[in-house]
Amino acid sequence: MSDLHDTNAEHGHGAHPTEIFYIKIAAILALVTAVEVALYYWSFEEKLNNVVLIALAAIKFVMVAAYFMHLRFDSRILRRLFISGFVLAVSVYIAYLMTLGVFI
Repeated sequence: MSDLHDTNAEHGHGAHPTEIFYIKIAAILALVTAVEVALYYWSFEEKLNNVVLIALAAIKFVMVAAYFMHLRFDSRILRRLFISGFVLAVSVYIAYLMTLGVFI
């Protein structure tokens, strides 16, 4: 059984997922959040913790934007604009963190 249904095809969008698919995405986001909370209580090296937390936050952000904001089902140009902006924002943020000595 497919997780996609094609109710919005007449609007120029691709097929949207079913409710079950959104529940799966929500469960994955909850799992990633649980890992983030667990990292707070485990005592890893601080710099490794920061890198892992940034990666997990990026994963959650992309999943929310792709599925709950329906960016995955929009046109390619919108996806490319989003990805370009996201890469630029992450680059600026990492550069800022490097000036503070977070990764050094």
